[in-house]
Amino acid sequence: MPQLITDFIKAGKERILFVLLGNILLGFGVAVFKLAGLGNDPFDGMNMALADFFGMYYPLLQVLVNIGFFVIQIIWGRRLIGFGTIVNAFGLGYIVAFWIQVLGSFMSTPSLLILQLIMVVIGVLFCSLGLSMYQQADMGVAPYDALSIIMNEKIRKLPYFWARMITDAGCALVCFLAGGLVGLGTIISAFCLGPVIHFFDLHVSKPILGRK
Repeated sequence: MPQLITDFIKAGKERILFVLLGNILLGFGVAVFKLAGLGNDPFDGMNMALADFFGMYYPLLQVLVNIGFFVIQIIWGRRLIGFGTIVNAFGLGYIVAFWIQVLGSFMSTPSLLILQLIMVVIGVLFCSLGLSMYQQADMGVAPYDALSIIMNEKIRKLPYFWARMITDAGCALVCFLAGGLVGLGTIISAFCLGPVIHFFDLHVSKPILGRK
């Protein structure tokens, strides 16, 4: 924790702002995915499904799940912990719930597939930009994201790509078993977020932060 405080002090206002704004945009994107009605990304979709299954408030359940992954991160990936870890793990669920309430007050899930797909595209763009900003700030990794990095480092010959596929597939399976929606939006998020995040890394986040 002293290292976390030191990193926060040294980070500078720009990187702290990137973490906060990145999570706000990410939360907006997740909310749009939810309202599109075609399925969320595997992790958020799993947490939403489990919250409905157990009758819990979604942000609270997400915090509890993140605490479980956070314990793993403390044991095997302490170097991945930072200010961004705390904001994402304990704040993102509440940000998503806020945006769902705001957006749901004046819109509902479209009945036409084309409109649902447009919302998914909007969700991909906002999620990707938010993830790019918060990750490029280099102030810690979310507990769930850290899990695949730790697997890549600790399990011999397991590439990161497959580690991430395993964790995402596991979340999608739990989401399905809990009665959640695993649909076209889930598939699009799995295959499109990476390339779009890379685009925003190159053309938005890194140039603003002055990183090569």
